[in-house]
Amino acid sequence: MSSIIICADDFGMSESIDVGIIKLIENDRLSATACMVMSPRWQEAAQLITPQIKAKAAIGLHLDFTEFGEAYSLGRLIALSLIRKLPKEVIEIIITKQLDLFESKMGVRPDYIDGHQHVHQLPVIREVLLKVLVDRYQQDLPWIRIAKPPLSVDFKAMVIRLLGARALRKKALALKFEFNTELLGIYDFSGDDAHYKLLFKDWLVKASKSTGTPALMCHPALKQNNTDTNKDPIFKARLIEYEVLNSAFMGKLLEQFDLVKKPN
Repeated sequence: MSSIIICADDFGMSESIDVGIIKLIENDRLSATACMVMSPRWQEAAQLITPQIKAKAAIGLHLDFTEFGEAYSLGRLIALSLIRKLPKEVIEIIITKQLDLFESKMGVRPDYIDGHQHVHQLPVIREVLLKVLVDRYQQDLPWIRIAKPPLSVDFKAMVIRLLGARALRKKALALKFEFNTELLGIYDFSGDDAHYKLLFKDWLVKASKSTGTPALMCHPALKQNNTDTNKDPIFKARLIEYEVLNSAFMGKLLEQFDLVKKPN
C-alpha cells in the first residue's frame, strides 16, 4: 500500500473552508490541514480543531505573507526575495508571531509548516524560517512541505518548483527536518467535477510511483454563506473539490493508499 499525505490548505480563511475541511477529516479523506493564523477568524476556527480532529490529522501552520495582516503582494514578495531585499529581522518577527498565534490556540507546536502560495520556500524566508524552527523546537522539529511538483507537469508547477524547492530541500535535509518527496495537486482551479476527478486520478497514479511520501494539496470548502463566495476568487473550485473528495468515487480511489500525517 502506498503512503500519501492529503493536506487541505487555508484553514481559518473562511467559515466555508473551515467547515468543509473538518468534515473531510472526520470522513477520513484528509490527513493534514494547515492554518492561517493571521486571519481575523482564527480564534473561532481553532475551536473546531478538537482532540478528535488532532488525532485524525496533522495540524500545520500555513505561513502567510500575502493574505492577512500587513501583507505583501505576491509579485512584490517574490521580487524582493529574489534580490535579497526582504528584511530578515521583519521576516523573523512575522514568522515568530504566527508560531505564537498557532501555539496559543493549539497548545503545541505545528505538526508541519508550509506556506500560503508556497512563500515559505522563497529566498530569505526559507533561511529565516528554518533558523527560527531549529532555535525554537531544537530536537522536536515539525516536518516541512517541499513544493516540488513532478517534472512532467505544467508551467505553473515549474515556476513553483523553481522558486526554491531544491534549496529548501537541501537546507532541510542538512538540518535533519523530515519532508515530503513531491507536491501534487497543482492546477489552475478551472473545470468541473469530472475534470477534477481526472486530475486526482492522475495525481494518485504519480503518488503510487513515488519512492517516498508525496503530499497532495487541496483547497476544499462547503458553502455556508454568500459572503465567502463574494470574497474568494477560487470559491467555485473549492466547492467542486469538496464534493469530489467527499464522494464514493474518492473513497474507492483512496482504498489503495495509506493516508499518513507525516513523511516516513
